[in-house]
Amino acid sequence: MLDADDGDHVACTSLLAGAHERRVVPAPVLSEVDWLCGRRHRDAFTLVLDQIETEALVVEELLLEDYRRVRVLLATYADLRVGFVDAAVLAVVERLREPKLATLDHRHFSVMRPTHVDALELLPG
Repeated sequence: MLDADDGDHVACTSLLAGAHERRVVPAPVLSEVDWLCGRRHRDAFTLVLDQIETEALVVEELLLEDYRRVRVLLATYADLRVGFVDAAVLAVVERLREPKLATLDHRHFSVMRPTHVDALELLPG
């Protein structure tokens, strides 16, 4: 969403603009967002921080149970080369019992199976 030149910009912007529910981001995702912003639009990460400061975006810290689940997910999906951040996202989504996930990484999240639903609804669709 932060990169107007990205092909998915319009879909992501529309998704977030139309969201009327709490927007939660697992804490490990912030490092990836910072890295992505730094590649093209360094000042864009301050917009993320603004969203956190105004509580428009809620940062969900990992709990001990999430780290345990991450270990299981990394072993289960080792053949997919799922990394820590994606495993942490799924662990948090499971803990919060959230059936939807905003992500462009359909390659991993369409294959990984959460414990609380048959499959996540991946947005934008």
